[in-house]
Amino acid sequence: MSTQNSSVNSQQTSLMLRGSRPPVFGTNSASSLQTIPRTPRPLRIAVVGNHLPRQCGIATFTTDLCDAITAEYGAEGLFVAAVNDPQSSYGYPSRVRFEITEASISSYRETAHYLNVANVDLVLLQHEYGIYGGRAGSHVLELLKHLTMPVVTTLHTVLRQPDPDQRMVMQQIAALSDRLIVMSEYSSRVLHEVFGVPGEKIDLIPHGIPDLPFVEPDVYKDSLSLGGKAVLLTFGLLSPNKGFESVIRALPQILSRHSNVVYVIAGATHPQVRAREGDRYRDQLQAMARELGVEREVIFHNRFVSPREMAALVGSADIYITPYCHEAQAVSGTLAYAMGAGKAIISTPYWHAAELLDDGRGALVPFEDPAAIAATAIELLDSDAKRQSMRKRAYLYSRQMVWNRAAQSYMRSFLRARANRLQPVHLKFPVQVVELGATSQLLSV
Repeated sequence: MSTQNSSVNSQQTSLMLRGSRPPVFGTNSASSLQTIPRTPRPLRIAVVGNHLPRQCGIATFTTDLCDAITAEYGAEGLFVAAVNDPQSSYGYPSRVRFEITEASISSYRETAHYLNVANVDLVLLQHEYGIYGGRAGSHVLELLKHLTMPVVTTLHTVLRQPDPDQRMVMQQIAALSDRLIVMSEYSSRVLHEVFGVPGEKIDLIPHGIPDLPFVEPDVYKDSLSLGGKAVLLTFGLLSPNKGFESVIRALPQILSRHSNVVYVIAGATHPQVRAREGDRYRDQLQAMARELGVEREVIFHNRFVSPREMAALVGSADIYITPYCHEAQAVSGTLAYAMGAGKAIISTPYWHAAELLDDGRGALVPFEDPAAIAATAIELLDSDAKRQSMRKRAYLYSRQMVWNRAAQSYMRSFLRARANRLQPVHLKFPVQVVELGATSQLLSV
């Protein structure tokens, strides 16, 4: 463990301040007055996690969530402590007020000290084991145990069979957080059954999605040079556990029935994978496509695409596919995004997919089963009516997941965390009454 000097003024410090004082959380929202009230006094919220332009799913989520909260409640009071991976630096936007070096445990202590003396009202932690330093990301505990304000933690991974280090870290995070946010009912059950977290401490808030229109794929295809094609799509950072090879192996059978099909794989290789092994996985996929004679039908977009381009790519898809290899995937932001765009979806039955795609909102196929993928894709491509019915079910269900509603749910969790923190010392009535009181005060602002 590092014992470097904790002074934030040192050039050697692992905490790089990007602003002098945290901002004040604004109260200038108009759209949320009827749903979520605004705070009775300025509220300062610090979000800890990854942030764009770092290329990873947590960075995208954190950025989107911050954008949504800002859109609902104003930009004045939200700022970010971004975690940098080793040997990396990024051109962050102004909301990133300081940076944490992943592998330096002193950086986490310095972050806690700064947040404490800066009068931050609440910390929102984004948790994924792989983004923090130490065994199973244990360095983040050094931050949490020194904070004096309420903490709300979003859990992006909840494991049913954690190893001893993962179990210890999750149990400590649960103990040090005032509230825990999960994105699926399954994750909530695992958190309770495996880690012993009481249900009343858990808030279920689905993964947020942009509010996209329900349009036909052909609207987008010409701009992407996909006119006249039936488009299968998978997007997201490439890594070997994503199962793209199962779809490539299914293509010959699909093409024998629908010769105009193309399979688009959109996304760069995951930075951590690329640092270890370069683009080996993508090279393997391309070699497989050549061997199967479908090289021309597999289209790679080898880059981290912009939100505008992503909306067009997803919009162009006739069928969206998540062929992931492992059941223990608690959340998939790309799956949520595809549902929000009203896509017909084929997926393996990992935890998040099994929950989201229930009741005809998608089709589940066994893990690593190209024949099942082929048969299901052919069935959907054969029947416009079946495909359209699936699309509409997914789209209507996903309206509860749009980002403005997610922001409102997060604000409710923040209020609950603050009320729970005050209750043992100052309050003699249930937290539900506290929330009603806070709501009344907020509406009167």
